[in-house]
Amino acid sequence: MEPKTEVNPIWACRGFPAFPIALVAVGDPGSSSSCNVMTAVLVHVFSFDPPVIGVGVSPCRYTFELMTKYDDFSINIPGKDLVEEVLFCGQKCGRETNKFEECGFTVTPGKKIGSPIIEECLVNLECKKKMVFDAGDHTWFLGEVVHALSRQVEEREKALLYWSGEFRLIGNCIRKR
Repeated sequence: MEPKTEVNPIWACRGFPAFPIALVAVGDPGSSSSCNVMTAVLVHVFSFDPPVIGVGVSPCRYTFELMTKYDDFSINIPGKDLVEEVLFCGQKCGRETNKFEECGFTVTPGKKIGSPIIEECLVNLECKKKMVFDAGDHTWFLGEVVHALSRQVEEREKALLYWSGEFRLIGNCIRKR
């Protein structure tokens, strides 16, 4: 086994084996000036029952302002066919750009939330905000999943992951539990 060396903790955290990528949508879909979509890799399941998803957002982001203002948001899991849109939504500011329109997303009102969902995504999770807390350079917004839509398992396996600056797909299963 190869010996380990000390590394910068920030660099090491960015090397976690694959973060899920989500397009987080928040705000009033009827108002282009108070609705946004953001690419997020700090996304995690915090509870299975009830289902609670958390997303980490930097306070310097426009999405932070909207996540603070609104009581709900959606987590939309994109497939590999949306990699360019994922990059775009992570590089542009929603204050100056209507990213929904620029990406050609089909924006649909949530069934149980006011924020929109993105039809092109493989999975849509409608979340009602339950808790907010600061953790270093990001604030975590936790939301209970109150409604969910998902494509078939075979399609979900095309979900994008992010690992150390690279977009990836789920690899081969080596063992089931």
